[in-house]
Amino acid sequence: MAIADERTRERQYQFQISHDAEHGRAKLGLMTSASWHQDPRRLLFLLSRYKFVAKMLSGKKRVLEIGCGDAFGTRMVLQNVESIHAVDFDPVFVKDANERMDPGWKFECRVHDMLAGPVSGVYDAAYSLDVLEHIAPADEGKFVMHVVKSLTPDGVLILGMPSLQSQAYASHASKEGHINCKDEATFRQLMERYFRNVFIFSMNDEVVHTGFYPMAQYLFALCVAPRDNPQ
Repeated sequence: MAIADERTRERQYQFQISHDAEHGRAKLGLMTSASWHQDPRRLLFLLSRYKFVAKMLSGKKRVLEIGCGDAFGTRMVLQNVESIHAVDFDPVFVKDANERMDPGWKFECRVHDMLAGPVSGVYDAAYSLDVLEHIAPADEGKFVMHVVKSLTPDGVLILGMPSLQSQAYASHASKEGHINCKDEATFRQLMERYFRNVFIFSMNDEVVHTGFYPMAQYLFALCVAPRDNPQ
């Protein structure tokens, strides 16, 4: 018997059979599929970070995502904003994201290296998760400045990264790519060079809070209103 002809024991779940017959099964992205196989908890942490961004940027019209990877979590933000333009410097992940693009959840996704220059267009908000720690300290100013150039005068930027303190427990693979983790003070200092208002949040596992920064596994910088003359 084909699955479309099957009947669930409780009627309220029958729509899932119809949905499966019409749309098929959703696929995980290249990065998220590996996480699901190796350490499923990482998907919980990833989606929790995207949920925080989605809530903070709710109602924004034009949003820029920098370093989208396979863009698996992007849909959570798209649920709360009008449009998203996602970029990543790796063509492999952009190709994967575009091949899995759901017609009901479309957003622009293309290759762009933020160190080469700003993304064309003007955005009222931007966010970048797990990217800054991969940018060499000598290039971090260029990276942030190029993001700022794409924002409106009252634009918002959310950056998320593992804390410097968390690196004592990071895997070998993570440490290899994490060349620029920061503590709260240095993270705040960097972002205050480019924004008038900077708010730092802590995160442990999937919980965002305002607790003791040195015990945070992850840090968010919520930055508002770019400076006219960055320091």
